[in-house]
Amino acid sequence: MAHCTKCGAMVPDDAAFCGTCGAPQSSGGPFPPPVPGTAMTQPQMSENVAATLSYALGWVTGLIFYFIDKRPFVRFHAAQSIIVFGALHILIILTTVLFGLGFAAGGFANFSLGLSLYRILDLISLALWIVLMVKAHQGQRFRVPVAADVAETIFGKA
Repeated sequence: MAHCTKCGAMVPDDAAFCGTCGAPQSSGGPFPPPVPGTAMTQPQMSENVAATLSYALGWVTGLIFYFIDKRPFVRFHAAQSIIVFGALHILIILTTVLFGLGFAAGGFANFSLGLSLYRILDLISLALWIVLMVKAHQGQRFRVPVAADVAETIFGKA
């Protein structure tokens, strides 16, 4: 007698469906029944992939991985992602608001300065995003000088 691949009930060897749950049975041979009290678990994502993904969408994925993954390497990169890209996001918003509104009051010179600062912050964000993702994928604890210290102060040592 074989066992159902879904519920573990005994089914005849030539049965196409389980008599208990109705699940289709493969003809590849009998499968061992599931062990009672154990749940099937999915393999966990590797640390370097999880750390890399914590930078994927900036501070948003950093926040997600900080709360769902408890491994120290991943939490370090997630906390650093929150601080680095959160701060850059705030700076970009402030630059846009201050110098965008300054266009009406200060003319084209303020607007040009604001646009230049915006582009510089944008390039810094892109460069940091690439470097941090590559270093995390390589399994390195690359520390952004000020941001890593602030992350450890706020989130604790990971």
